[in-house]
Amino acid sequence: MDQLFSDTSKNEDRGDLESSFTAYFRKTKKESKIITQETIDSIELHLTKGNIQGANSVIRDALKNIGNIPINVAVTGEFGAGKSSFINALRGVGPEYESAAKVGVVKTTMRRTAYKHPEIKTLTLWDLPGIGTLNFVPKDYLEKMKFQEYDFFIIVSATRFTKLELDLAKTIGFMKKNYYFVRTKVDLDLDHEKKCKSRPFDREKTLQQIRSICVNAFSQNSMDVSQIFLISNRHLSDYDFPVLMDTLVKDLPAQKRHSFILSSPNITEAAIDRKHSSVQQTVWLEACKAGLLATVPVVGILRDDVEELQVKLNHYRVLFGVDDASLKVMAKDSQVPVEQLKKMIKSPYLLETKKEETLGEMLLKYLETLDLGNGGLLASGLYFRKTFYLQFLFLDTVTEDAKVLLRETNLRKQFKLDSPKLLTMTRTNDYYQEIIR
Repeated sequence: MDQLFSDTSKNEDRGDLESSFTAYFRKTKKESKIITQETIDSIELHLTKGNIQGANSVIRDALKNIGNIPINVAVTGEFGAGKSSFINALRGVGPEYESAAKVGVVKTTMRRTAYKHPEIKTLTLWDLPGIGTLNFVPKDYLEKMKFQEYDFFIIVSATRFTKLELDLAKTIGFMKKNYYFVRTKVDLDLDHEKKCKSRPFDREKTLQQIRSICVNAFSQNSMDVSQIFLISNRHLSDYDFPVLMDTLVKDLPAQKRHSFILSSPNITEAAIDRKHSSVQQTVWLEACKAGLLATVPVVGILRDDVEELQVKLNHYRVLFGVDDASLKVMAKDSQVPVEQLKKMIKSPYLLETKKEETLGEMLLKYLETLDLGNGGLLASGLYFRKTFYLQFLFLDTVTEDAKVLLRETNLRKQFKLDSPKLLTMTRTNDYYQEIIR
């Protein structure tokens, strides 16, 4: 591949790398960081002392941890509460998937059932039978369900929370683990209220009544009122599902946060931005590690490998749901040709080149157009700049692609337009004009 920069590395770049590393993680919000503050402090200390191998070792271990630490989520609730649909929603799969939790099927087993995330293999959601089903006291129930294996519990109900479920939450709290109350099927409650002709429909009042019923159950059980998340498994972006995801991400330990964020469905632009921030941190850590190695003379400068770049780009497209398989599913759900969706995004064509254009010239063109809003992250080591600018470009592009597709989906839901009319509408918008062009 053509050289984009000189292969000369300077020791004084270490100072730039140290200051860039410190500045980057200082500006990253605490609830968004995917490595612990202890790890950040350790890397900074090694850099300050000029201990390149020490800093590299800490970064390498941190990257290994965030990609391999398992996350186990327990979901419990009585039959009919919407547990299976909720688990499928968290996993980003529909009921038609072979690996989906079966919806509307009477449980014949009293054992827990594991459901792996289809892409994030470290995430497992456990469907636990309702505590009332087993007729156990909370402590015995938790022991039988292997309490210690879970990072947190989600208690699901489609009506009101029972005394057994509230007592279970108390016991979970005593054992120093987090629990969250999720009230499902609120869309059905609202639909029912709309059909009631004896009184005018008030959406917010109805939601408040649902919440009040749950709150009263806490009071009757002499329990402090917990946050209650009202959700619809069919319409994730509505109601409290985005708030629930924000809360879970914030409460997780830093080293487990990355995998959980990547598993989150792209239901809002904020969720997509959070995913972008998380992946950006991993790219930046990899870039730091490469930059550190580039200051060691025996390592030298490595050449970019277009095949590896293609693998990385494909990986990002999968993570952000803009890969070919995801586009086919979206096209089927939206009843539009998949090629129409492809015309709206840019990432599938990032590594395409014209005959008269060398690959090096193409990459240089991308570098010239790359938004440097990453805060001057790539300040140290020429291999650092040369390899990782492209990964940041890939990441920024797939992020914007995911937002474009989300907007298109939301427009379709909002206006219920046929595809030609919708495409005409989006083309009148300057932003969409640029994306489609």
